[in-house]
Amino acid sequence: GKHQVGLVYMFNLIVGTGALTMPKAFATAGWLVSLVLLIFLGFMSFVTTTFVVEAMGAANAQLRWKRMETRQEEEDDDSSSASDSDVLAQDSYERAEKRPILSVQRRGSNLFEITDRVELGQMASMFFNKVGVNLFYFCIIVYLYGDLAIYAAAVPFSLMQVTCSALGNDSCGVESDTKYNDTDPCWGPLRRMDAYRIYLAVFTLLLGPFTFFDVQKTKYLQILTSLMRWIAFAIMIVLALVRIAHGRGEGRPPLADLSGVRNLLGVCVYSFMCQHSLPSLLTPVSSKHHLTRLVFLDYVLILAFYGLLSFTAIFCFRGDSLLDMYTLNFARCDVVGLAAVRFFLGLFPVFTISTNFPIIAVTLRNNWKTLFHREGGTYPWVVDRVVFPTITLLPPVLVAFCTHDLESLVGITGAYAGTGIQYIIPAFLVYLCRKDTQLAFGYGTVNKHRSPFRHTFWVGFVLLWAFSCFFFVTANIVLSETKL
Repeated sequence: GKHQVGLVYMFNLIVGTGALTMPKAFATAGWLVSLVLLIFLGFMSFVTTTFVVEAMGAANAQLRWKRMETRQEEEDDDSSSASDSDVLAQDSYERAEKRPILSVQRRGSNLFEITDRVELGQMASMFFNKVGVNLFYFCIIVYLYGDLAIYAAAVPFSLMQVTCSALGNDSCGVESDTKYNDTDPCWGPLRRMDAYRIYLAVFTLLLGPFTFFDVQKTKYLQILTSLMRWIAFAIMIVLALVRIAHGRGEGRPPLADLSGVRNLLGVCVYSFMCQHSLPSLLTPVSSKHHLTRLVFLDYVLILAFYGLLSFTAIFCFRGDSLLDMYTLNFARCDVVGLAAVRFFLGLFPVFTISTNFPIIAVTLRNNWKTLFHREGGTYPWVVDRVVFPTITLLPPVLVAFCTHDLESLVGITGAYAGTGIQYIIPAFLVYLCRKDTQLAFGYGTVNKHRSPFRHTFWVGFVLLWAFSCFFFVTANIVLSETKL
């Protein structure tokens, strides 16, 4: 029923492009380290998901309380309006709800019902101060830029890998032992890099214009893309399992290799991202008393899925031959005999990402607008219609033009903006919304959507972990850059 729908939506929301970069990260960090880190990061992400749900409950309570207060004032101003018996019944109910604060404690569990969709930005402006709100938007914007850069690189990279090998002298796709350089010829006088940049230009020209308009993903497109993704993931897992079962698995992954941990951290954080979409995802779910259980079940499923995908990958393919985009390892004909399947796997990211790109771009554009202008008022036409879409589109495309190192793009986006959205923002939200709830409704008020991780220790733990990630990744980047 409705539960399953919410479950599937959440799964589809979390399992995206990040999952395709996971096998390579697993192979470089070693299987044991990867497994431990994946489970731990999954757990941390679950903790902060429950934080966001609690904050949604508190935000709904605040809005509901404000509505009751305004109704009460209207009622005091004009008591004759209550002529209708329905209205009277409603009013007496409201008055019962609005008696002294003490009665709220006893029967105010409905106060925290999640009925209004309160986006993260709205919660930030409810619970944070000015500086906090600006930092929140900064973080979201950086994350969305990272997302777009990853998308803008992944599509042309996939197209280049699939078409260069199909059109080049090597008719049989990516051979098991060839390592391609960007300067290698693709077809005729064109180098692989040129092909990549041509594809990037085409991608930008085709999908860029959507940033200048409003787009929404239609239901059918959503169903189609998730179907494609499911089929693709299933084919990849089955093919890898078959190869391993036939003793043709070439992967001998190490137990642990610390040099790979930096990227693995970012990739895993990126692959568990859903906190920013929770309000639009969970508010429509009809019965919410099993919400935490539902989310937990989802996380267990996603963990199992990521584990299966990555473990079959690292035992099937040699670590040094694994490509950033896992799908592209299946463009080899010694792995996949059917040309149709090769093309489907190689090109399915192109389709799913192309349908996502405009949505993320429009979201980013709107966040820029909100950041600059929160107190009503409009912009000149040129700024609204040209400047905002352009500052949204240009940086990611330029980044993708300079590099298609997906592993690093995902790693850095996840490790910086990802930790902000996945750890720091939910931790502060839940801490401040708890203080707020106690202040507004008296001590001992129970938010029925409160997180099972009630103790302030958890907030501290999440923040400590976020700063550790931040520090570790930064130190690692600095050290590895100076070594070069």
